[in-house]
Amino acid sequence: MPTDDLYHELALTLLPGIGPQLTRQLMSYGSSAKNVFNLPPGKLRRIPGVGDATIKILTGPERGKALAQAEASLRKAEKEGVEILFYTSKRYPSRLKLIPDAPVLLYYQGPADLNAPKTLALVGTRQATEYGREQTERLLKGVLPHQPLIISGLAYGIDIMAHRAALQEGLLTVGVMATGLDIIYPAAHRKTAEKMRETGGLLTEFPFGTQPDRYNFPQRNRIIAGLADGTVVVEAAAKGGALITAELALSYDRDVLAVPGPLGAPSSEGCNALIKSHKAALYQEPKDLEQLLNWDAALHLPGKFQLPPSYSAADFTADEFALISVLMASKEAQMDDLAWKAQLPIHLVASLLLGLEFRSVVRALPGKKFVLV
Repeated sequence: MPTDDLYHELALTLLPGIGPQLTRQLMSYGSSAKNVFNLPPGKLRRIPGVGDATIKILTGPERGKALAQAEASLRKAEKEGVEILFYTSKRYPSRLKLIPDAPVLLYYQGPADLNAPKTLALVGTRQATEYGREQTERLLKGVLPHQPLIISGLAYGIDIMAHRAALQEGLLTVGVMATGLDIIYPAAHRKTAEKMRETGGLLTEFPFGTQPDRYNFPQRNRIIAGLADGTVVVEAAAKGGALITAELALSYDRDVLAVPGPLGAPSSEGCNALIKSHKAALYQEPKDLEQLLNWDAALHLPGKFQLPPSYSAADFTADEFALISVLMASKEAQMDDLAWKAQLPIHLVASLLLGLEFRSVVRALPGKKFVLV
């Protein structure tokens, strides 16, 4: 049964005008979504970024609508076996949590582990060629020994080829959707999506009933990039969604590879340009990917996705080690980022950082940034 916390967390994301950043800000001060809904106007006004408009949304008629919609969505999710993951959930994807614009809530349906030891995104043009299909299938056969979770966007072209090739090879694959989970788009891919739902998974940040609005697709692409250790662009025109995904992956400090194509072929212009500009590594064989992603190193042996271990959890409290884990992954971070990534109230983070600084574990930098010593 859904918890009372999840009910309020879901409702918080359904309020109009309250985006991901403000949601995290409210959570860092309120400690829980239920508390946020019960804060009086006077206390809400003291939270940075909260003004009269936000207070009206949290205390007015929109509050009741969001709570009712959350209740209906929870019933639907329970009936259809959909898991709802708020960003504070332990089951929320660890890799995704590390990107600055991560969604605060996900809807997920499927048995695949979103925190699989190895994850790989394959993206490309919707106007894929036979060459693109061959390279997609060849690539997935090549990475078979690593058993990575294959991630793509369920779209026409390279995306659906990647999903189908993964299914053919017995690899788990997750489709990141630009719609609600109850709307398969494009409808022609329903049969493949159903197979993925049974063995891999379908994932979205959009509520039930969300239609495939064109603005949703670039937003969807950041989840694809954020879930993966690396992104491979198989075929891409000079402009398109695959290049957006590649740029996002680069901005998240994730590795990008591109499959080169014939000179003058429109479907390979984007890949060749990525390689030429050194934005993507050249992919010719699985060894290229293995070396770039360090998949043969100890960090990527079977097991849950882990941040590089440099400190022992036994030497710190659980809250202290949560902050250290974020800094091990992010190299440096501002206090607000540390608060939401570690899922701790900001006032507690300030106190913990001061203690860690006295113990020479962290060092403060200009701009309220912190790094490990």
